[in-house]
Amino acid sequence: MKRIALFLATNIAILLVLSIILAVTGVGSMLDQSGNINTASLLAFSAIVGFTGSLISLAMSKWTAKQMTGAQVITEPSNSTERWLVETVRRQAQQAGIGMPEVAIYNAPEPNAFATGMSRNNALVAVSTGLMQAMSQDEVEAVLAHEVSHVANGDMVTMALIQGVVNTFVIFLSRIIGHIVDRAVFKTERGHGPAFWVTTIFAQVVLGILASMITMWFSRQREFRADAGAAKLAGREKMIAALAALQRGAGENELPDQMAAFGISGHIGKGLGHLFMSHPPLEERIAALRNQGQGS
Repeated sequence: MKRIALFLATNIAILLVLSIILAVTGVGSMLDQSGNINTASLLAFSAIVGFTGSLISLAMSKWTAKQMTGAQVITEPSNSTERWLVETVRRQAQQAGIGMPEVAIYNAPEPNAFATGMSRNNALVAVSTGLMQAMSQDEVEAVLAHEVSHVANGDMVTMALIQGVVNTFVIFLSRIIGHIVDRAVFKTERGHGPAFWVTTIFAQVVLGILASMITMWFSRQREFRADAGAAKLAGREKMIAALAALQRGAGENELPDQMAAFGISGHIGKGLGHLFMSHPPLEERIAALRNQGQGS
């Protein structure tokens, strides 16, 4: 639950900070001359706030990932392992029809890997030292193919756009709710009273939690697509073996919370926590790949 709480807190904090800045500068004005809500202005304001944070995060994603994980980009391979990593990603990127991503290694005992970047031709693929030690070369190849598939599918961009859309509606609806409560319950006649801001912030938190369920659902679906893409690039059996290796190393394959959705494996949620999982359970992913093989 710590990961979920931090993820939600980070996203909601960005929305609140941007909302306050725009409101103080007057950009967030949403009342017309008669004191009624101007939905067009509010929607424009909501879209500015909603998309700004997610697009800035996307533009900075490679730099942020390197800072958070300490990932070291392989510019000149210093050994056979690094050379194999770079050449494998190069070959898979050519197969997938994307530009060559930066390839990096970060020091962590947990077996994990991630891909990020603002476009298909400006991406980063990184693996942990723990993954390199725990998996065979075939399994690492499949993991790399999974991450390259994320890049080829444009998942980072799509995730940012979806986050921007849900942020927009969270901001829009929270202010509608705050306006209604302020006018109908507290009888504020001009401008907005304290009740508007208190209600808006509370509604924004609640709606932000509900919106996160939507983004996490999409995140789980994209994992199935990346697994299928990896099966095409590296082979279905290799991808199944890689997921099985992650099962054997069961436990939290920790990445920083802002990076959690981009790893090869994520936390396991129970009960309502399942709705906030960025990744499907490994057994479901293995079953999906096996079913894919039977259907082909």
